[in-house]
Amino acid sequence: MRLESRVAIVTGAGGGLGRAHALLLARYGAKVVVNDMDQAAATRVADEIVAAGGEAIPVAASVTDEAAVATMIRGVMSNWGRVDILINNAGVLRDKTFAKMSLADFRLVLDVHLMGSVICTKAVWEIMRQQQYGRVVMTTSSSGLYGNFGQSNYGAAKLALVGLMQTLGLEGEKHNVRVNCLAPTAATQMTHGVLAEEALQRLDPKLVSPGLLALVGEQAPNRAILCAGAGHFARANITLTKGVQVGGDADAGEQVIAQWEQIGDRTDELVPAYGFKQAERELAAAGYVAGAMADR
Repeated sequence: MRLESRVAIVTGAGGGLGRAHALLLARYGAKVVVNDMDQAAATRVADEIVAAGGEAIPVAASVTDEAAVATMIRGVMSNWGRVDILINNAGVLRDKTFAKMSLADFRLVLDVHLMGSVICTKAVWEIMRQQQYGRVVMTTSSSGLYGNFGQSNYGAAKLALVGLMQTLGLEGEKHNVRVNCLAPTAATQMTHGVLAEEALQRLDPKLVSPGLLALVGEQAPNRAILCAGAGHFARANITLTKGVQVGGDADAGEQVIAQWEQIGDRTDELVPAYGFKQAERELAAAGYVAGAMADR
């Protein structure tokens, strides 16, 4: 797979995962915008790409700064005329238990991970729609998918990105704009102190980045969650069990409790194609037979 005609933006690319992502995309031929808060770090990575024979532009900007992001995108369009790939990778940690966490630290993590991804994606969305091509990758995490002690802010932001991906994937599909999530495990500044040193040695960020190739190429999926770490790759899904029709009798609450195990039985569970699938199944179970709900 080659990416010679593609222009990619990688946020938080001055080190760690972002650097590994930028280097890999450049190695496959993409022109890369290396974004980071630290100009010197962004320049070092861009210089690495250029020294290896690639094309790269370093841009220092916070993903939470709408004006700075808009300026970055104008610069990319002026230089290269298009944006094909956006890797929303920039992030920050403020780990504490919820009882000890300040609201300021909660907001900061949501602002960087969630709103930073929203701002960057919004800045390129119409460009991708107009050119009838786009590949957007949100960086989610097992902390959001499954929870991690002391990471309520991070987990909330990361699962929110899955919801964003699911909806944007639906909205962008007819314009050939595909949106996916990458859930990495890697030794970076964000994971030092969280994982044991021996584990960190096995979690080189460059072992995650190959997963990007499946998410940004011509044949990329849409609305997939790819988990990656230490060279291992897996898919995560949000599923819906078959469930039980309880109805609305006076003892409905007691029936939910009594049938809890059956309600949670994962036999024949499915991955809904869209959010209203839940409502359609519930209406069907209640005897509503007028067909699928209208398109929205």
